[in-house]
Amino acid sequence: MLARFLRAAFAALLLIGAALAAVPAGAAPLVIRVGYAGIGPGGSKFVPGLAGVISGGRYLEQAFADTPDVTVEWFFFKGAGPAVNEALASGQLDFAFIGDLPSLTARAGGLRTKILMATNARDNLYLVAPAASSISRLEDVKGKRVAQFRGTSTHLTTERVLTEAGIARADIQFFNMDDATALAATASGDVDAAFGKAIFLTLVEQKLAKVVYTTKGDPSTVTSSHLLVREEFETAHPDIVAKVVTASVKAAAWASDEANREALFELWAKSGTPIGVFRADYEGQRLDYRLSPLLDALLIETYRYKAAQVKQLGLVRRDVDLEGWFAPKFLDAALKELGLQNRWVRYGADGKPLGS
Repeated sequence: MLARFLRAAFAALLLIGAALAAVPAGAAPLVIRVGYAGIGPGGSKFVPGLAGVISGGRYLEQAFADTPDVTVEWFFFKGAGPAVNEALASGQLDFAFIGDLPSLTARAGGLRTKILMATNARDNLYLVAPAASSISRLEDVKGKRVAQFRGTSTHLTTERVLTEAGIARADIQFFNMDDATALAATASGDVDAAFGKAIFLTLVEQKLAKVVYTTKGDPSTVTSSHLLVREEFETAHPDIVAKVVTASVKAAAWASDEANREALFELWAKSGTPIGVFRADYEGQRLDYRLSPLLDALLIETYRYKAAQVKQLGLVRRDVDLEGWFAPKFLDAALKELGLQNRWVRYGADGKPLGS
């Protein structure tokens, strides 16, 4: 009887050993932590932009559906880019969808990351003023009270626009406000104008404000954001990074398809922003122009310009070293795997399509 027990126990051990041998080495449970520099209504995952397509469409979750030991967790930050940087620096995030300025300042501060792809490569900047305001052009903001969420992705674009118009920073009284506060302050007349993204067209749609100026149509003067990964994570898990980028490119392909324009805007409208705002913001512009994931010469040149800007403006003490920051190998592999090498137009540093 004892012999039968021992034989059974030995057989069980063999089965357990076989099961353990079938598990890949290092296949301990892994949680991929993804951050977004913003937050949806009620803390939801519904946000505008390509990140909103990826999170709302569960592209990352689907990419790892056949890998039960890998799960995806999303984190949305009311404190925008600066809050995301803190989470990256403390090792609380692996990936982040974030704008150009916070990433540049973090890079100057020594945070080691890799930029994997563009997410909103060419966002428009708007200057809006109350509907009854005497402000009718960019130059009229001299001496005025202007709201803006300073330290976020619209900051550098605003500074470039003002410089090119010959308007000194000291000529404007800036008030640092998040978008919700700036919207309310503009509507109530507590500020004379506000710089920001398309969310400010909400006031225009309500006939409470008017657009005084926009960068729309200027490919070199844009607000950009991207997907990045902590360098340490990229080194340890290149296969995971590859799957995240491939899934994100799939989302970009869907979002860039003109046949999906209304469906895209309907998805973004779940963020609480009226659908008419997205229609107005994208009017006259192709989806594949705005939502290109490419790390082309134009995008890199705009980051090079902004890297010099942050030092000149005193936002960082050290030079921003762009060497090795962009990691296009994952994007290039994804484009090849999905047959999308020619899906988006590549632009040169001069803002013109390559080959034109």
